[in-house]
Amino acid sequence: MSAYRPATQPTLYFIGVTTTKSSIMRVFPAWAQHLGLKDAVIKGIDFPLHADPGAYREAVAFIKADPLSMGALVTTHKIDLYKACRDMFEVTDTFALRMEETSCISKQDGKLICHAKDPISSGLSLDGFIAKGHFEETGAELFSIGAGGSTIALTWHMGRQERGADRPSRMIVSNRSQHRLDEIERIHREIGLTVPVDYVLAPTPADNDAVTAALKSGSVVINATGLGKDAPGSPLTNAVVFPDHGIVWDLNYRGDLVFLDQARRQQARRHLQIEDGWTYFIHGWTQVIAEVFHIDIPTSGPDFDKLGEIAIAAAKG
Repeated sequence: MSAYRPATQPTLYFIGVTTTKSSIMRVFPAWAQHLGLKDAVIKGIDFPLHADPGAYREAVAFIKADPLSMGALVTTHKIDLYKACRDMFEVTDTFALRMEETSCISKQDGKLICHAKDPISSGLSLDGFIAKGHFEETGAELFSIGAGGSTIALTWHMGRQERGADRPSRMIVSNRSQHRLDEIERIHREIGLTVPVDYVLAPTPADNDAVTAALKSGSVVINATGLGKDAPGSPLTNAVVFPDHGIVWDLNYRGDLVFLDQARRQQARRHLQIEDGWTYFIHGWTQVIAEVFHIDIPTSGPDFDKLGEIAIAAAKG
């Protein structure tokens, strides 16, 4: 017997770990009203980290079969769900094939579609706060902590040939387990990434401290681990030294956000630019909503800014 009940209204699912704590539960109803998505609702589906493949398949099978289940945004489980369910999709977009992840599930013409939206949403976010020409002018590096779907997407974006000389001089990816590093290295090789990449096994936060301390001035340090949101803590210790004039980005916007606190304590001394995950949250969700409900949502300009204003007001409640 299925654990899922048929939807009675057009429903967008949020597949994550602690979905009830997300601002999207308050933001989506306000956005739906603004976007004219009559009667649309959002519902969370929580799984533990690295859940049983059968659990992912049951959820995807339900969404596929249920008429009013319109689709889903997937976070944290993007790689695991893709591996468990790739044969269940009639259509898989190019990014999903390249990144081997599912961040969005939609349906059209009776077909279940797998999308990877992170290359778009992470790229929009990065380009929104990193000055054009930054890497070309400074020779800075990029260090992404965590070898999951977000890091795959953002390293692809920052390493694109179209960026010309405005790419990191080196990228470093660390992870607590070797198999994730092996996977991202294989994906980088298959997509033809030409920026040098170091893959660092970092079972403890002190290992990430060592990488951070060796970065060039102006380098970017990213928390892409989920620590601070899906689990407490930070991938760094309080003894970390951030690069002078560095850019520090936490993909999270909620949780204990220890990583951001560590950066803020050094902000003045190390001349840091600090960014949280709020704009990434907006780009990530609007990309999926547009796909699932088959509507156009701008990625910049007054209409996009309005969605941001609505989100801030709704999140504050």
